[in-house]
Amino acid sequence: MTPEELAHAGLDLAVDGVVATITLNRPEVRNAQVPRMWAGIARILRELGDDVRVVVVRGAGGTFSAGLDLSLLDPAKPEEDGNFIATLGLPDQAIIDQIGIYQEPFALLASPRFITIAVVEGHAIGAGFQLALSCDLRIVADDARFCMKEPALGLVPDLVGTKPLVEAVGYARALEICASARIVSGAEAGEIGIAQVVAPASELDGALAAMVDAVTAHAHGAVTATKQLLQDAPSRSLDDQRLAERTAQVGRFRALAGG
Repeated sequence: MTPEELAHAGLDLAVDGVVATITLNRPEVRNAQVPRMWAGIARILRELGDDVRVVVVRGAGGTFSAGLDLSLLDPAKPEEDGNFIATLGLPDQAIIDQIGIYQEPFALLASPRFITIAVVEGHAIGAGFQLALSCDLRIVADDARFCMKEPALGLVPDLVGTKPLVEAVGYARALEICASARIVSGAEAGEIGIAQVVAPASELDGALAAMVDAVTAHAHGAVTATKQLLQDAPSRSLDDQRLAERTAQVGRFRALAGG
């Protein structure tokens, strides 16, 4: 993407060696998300070179993302690009298909091609919470604030956040967090499994550097194959997972042997 295209999408992109950093860059609205931002993230992820091993997602201006730009839910702004109220005259399937397009960048963050890390400070609300959950790992400021706000707006979380939330904290805790639409602090996020690292905001960059070093220290093929095994394990029987493990191992043996 060109600098102009990135700016229009409200994004910054920096690639440093094997690490690509995508920054939500609408600080004037606390990085509220709009469809052109999602399209931009999806395009970035699709176009990244095979040499990229880690994708970092973070927000500009001291906050991750305040969630969906609420102008998209304003019936007085039907001309707003992506305004959801303006789509209600469409058939249900057309709306379902459009939301499917919006979900694409969130799903692409799970690609086995790379490890994705969300660096969260300030607020991660609604779509912001779901964007962080879509990443493999989360480094979180101890005073960060998460909230699955959608039920409080009469909506459901629909940006690929429900599955990773249940996987992180279990069904009962996920239901309690969503149904109450309460605030989860960064410290609590670490305690219940949402965050892998919790640190003061001033130490997030150091924590990120340490995590990047750790997850890139070993053979990229071995790490991506292991990620795939772990992602697929919950949906497989033990016998099927055993087969997947030994099949993947043959690939690793051949890679090590150069054949």
